[in-house]
This record gives sequence, C-alpha cells and structure tokens, in this order.
Amino acid sequence: MQSCVKFLAAKLVKLLIEKRLTVAVAESCTGGLVGSLIAGVPGASAVFHGGYITYTVSAKREMLKIDADLLEKFGAVSGECACAMAEAARALTDSGIAVAITGLAGPSGDGSANKIGTVWVAGVHSGHPALARAYRFSGGRNSVRRKAAAAAIELGLELVKNL
Repeated sequence: MQSCVKFLAAKLVKLLIEKRLTVAVAESCTGGLVGSLIAGVPGASAVFHGGYITYTVSAKREMLKIDADLLEKFGAVSGECACAMAEAARALTDSGIAVAITGLAGPSGDGSANKIGTVWVAGVHSGHPALARAYRFSGGRNSVRRKAAAAAIELGLELVKNL
C-alpha cells in the first residue's frame, strides 16, 4: 500500500508540473500524511504550496476560518466540512487545486453517529465548486489514515486530469 501511495503522489506532482498548477492540502484525521507524501516527491517544491493540519474543530475554525454554523449544523466529519476545508486551503494559498480530508480514524469516535473509518475527502480547483466523497474504510487507525491519504491523492489526480 505504501509504495502505491508514493507512486500516486509522484504521478500527481508530475502532472501538476506538466499542467503548471499548484496544490494545497487541508488535513484532519491524516495529520499531515498527504502533505508529507507530496513533499516527499523530488520536484514537489515547484507545485506544493503547503498545507494545514486542522485536527480539532477549533483549528478548523481558527486556521481555515470554517464557519462555526457549518460545523454545528453538519459536524466536522461531513462532506460540507471537507468542501469548506478544501476551498479554504485553495483560497488561502492561492493554489490551483486543493484537497481536504476529515474523518474518524479511531480507535474511538467523536460522539456523533459517524462510525470509525468514516472519512470525507474533498477537492476543488479554481473557479469550480468543491466536490466531496464519502468513504468507509476498514482496518486499524493507521490503515484508515493511509487509505484516506490515497483517496485524497487520487482525487487530486482526477481534478488535474480533468483540467
């Protein structure tokens, strides 16, 4: 799994360079894994603007300026929150695209109806509305985090290919 995700990250960086685009990330349950995978690719500095690790609700509000009403209404583990995170990361860094992840990697939940392994991944590119996808990953905490990171990089690839 790890080498596959590294391959996807390398493919994303290559495509971003070819299309002269930049990327930013906003991460919650992955704790910076997506940014680390992208930054680990030689040449990434040409396209990776940076990222935000907003592990808590307050970090999402403070760093990404996610509206408190949105978080109250939909929760931090929601498509609405993931889209808002992606949109904020893109706008704050003036990147061409951004991807975001929010979810529950476990071992315990957040008191909501969401089950462990529930992850929302969102992506956005300049001038277009964000798109979010829901996942229900199985396995332990680190397995969920790796699968979520792979899903975010795959969504990034999809966004760039469609430009």
